[in-house]
Amino acid sequence: MKNPFGGFGAPAMHGFWRADEGQDLIEYTLLLAFVALASAALFIHAGASIKSIWTTTNSQLTAAAASATT
Repeated sequence: MKNPFGGFGAPAMHGFWRADEGQDLIEYTLLLAFVALASAALFIHAGASIKSIWTTTNSQLTAAAASATT
């Protein structure tokens, strides 16, 4: 099995920079982290919207219940 990092010194660094095993794994991990952060930001914003909708619906149902009993 060939060592992808070469020997010691400058050849080792050259081998290190040319070795690309695992590069796609890192890219997919970064992409997943970006998607997770974007989703979290959207969920935080959506939470405020859902709270507003719930409050409006609750007040309308309360008013409807009050008018139905009178």
